[in-house]
Amino acid sequence: MHAWEWIPETPATWDTRKAGVLGVLDPALFGLGRPESGDALGDEWWRVEDGGGRTVAYGRLDESWGDAEILVLVHPEARRTGVGSFVLSRLEDEAGQRGLSYIYNVVPHAHPDPEQVTDWLATHGFVGNDVGELRKPVPAGVVHHSR
Repeated sequence: MHAWEWIPETPATWDTRKAGVLGVLDPALFGLGRPESGDALGDEWWRVEDGGGRTVAYGRLDESWGDAEILVLVHPEARRTGVGSFVLSRLEDEAGQRGLSYIYNVVPHAHPDPEQVTDWLATHGFVGNDVGELRKPVPAGVVHHSR
């Protein structure tokens, strides 16, 4: 069992922690442009720290028209630990608390491993549509975690 902490970042800015979680991936791949340290980021962001205070992941919720696009970023050293599923579950909770209908993700064509990400989302209940989104309905008022 991991002791992950879900920490809101309001307002969110680009910093070395986010760059470290992305590792070698280009921020532009995820629609973040080429941010400089301290640049403001839109949307709602949360970081996940492990029990030792290390940042191991981020989640982003971009709300529009009753739905929200999500972004799950996991530090390369924290992959396959379950923290991505933790982030996904927390983003679903956040969307449910806001009364949103769906969360969705679009895996970028240039992503280094789009099939793996698509399969991972599918195992978590996301279904593809004809415009390239992977969507999942948000159960109203369901909260998975007490923290």
